[in-house]
Amino acid sequence: MTKVEMSEKELAQIKQEFDFFDRDSNGQLSLTEFIELLTVLSPKTKVSAVEEGFNLIDDNHDGFIDFEEFANWWKEGWWEY
Repeated sequence: MTKVEMSEKELAQIKQEFDFFDRDSNGQLSLTEFIELLTVLSPKTKVSAVEEGFNLIDDNHDGFIDFEEFANWWKEGWWEY
């Protein structure tokens, strides 16, 4: 995924979304947290599509989406996934 430039205001807004869904406040989203996020943002999304998207967003393949990965995905247009 390409790194996207963002203003401080945009980053703060995205961080707020990230923190809301980071239920255990560990600084990363698990697949379960990401499924919850997309269930709220796009209720008709199939779980299989969410899992596929999760793997695409998880650039370092550690099984989690960190804030940088999330911010790039959000700014690139999350609705395209």
